[in-house]
Amino acid sequence: MEVKSSTKFIRLSPQKARDVAREIQGLPVSSALDILNFTPKKAAVLIGKTLKTAIADAENNYSLDTNSLVIKEAVIGAGPTLRRFSPRAKGSAGPLLKRSSHIYITLVGSAPEKKTRAIPKVAKKKSPAAPVAEAPAEEEAQA
Repeated sequence: MEVKSSTKFIRLSPQKARDVAREIQGLPVSSALDILNFTPKKAAVLIGKTLKTAIADAENNYSLDTNSLVIKEAVIGAGPTLRRFSPRAKGSAGPLLKRSSHIYITLVGSAPEKKTRAIPKVAKKKSPAAPVAEAPAEEEAQA
């Protein structure tokens, strides 16, 4: 079961947010929350909110156990860019790009490991053309 959560139009550049998102991919939810709580970046707070939303969705809407949840992927997409201008020398203008981003988090409930039953090994049969097996039988018959 996959649970998806997203936050859109965050006023933070995707490049800065991806640094934090890479740290938590593939981790259990509890350790990911610990990492986000102690990361001193704006992106950590915003990704943490999205992660908590995904956890609440998994618990309330899908009845999944929160202890078994794992972050499958944390993707940061680029949102719309606000284009502003700053004054430069000789009456010209320089561009300012104010970037935004979208946060997508996918959680997976880790399935319990399947028990595989042991397959018994089949004993190899001796080939009928083996002369070693027949020789002792003939000696016992003669004695």
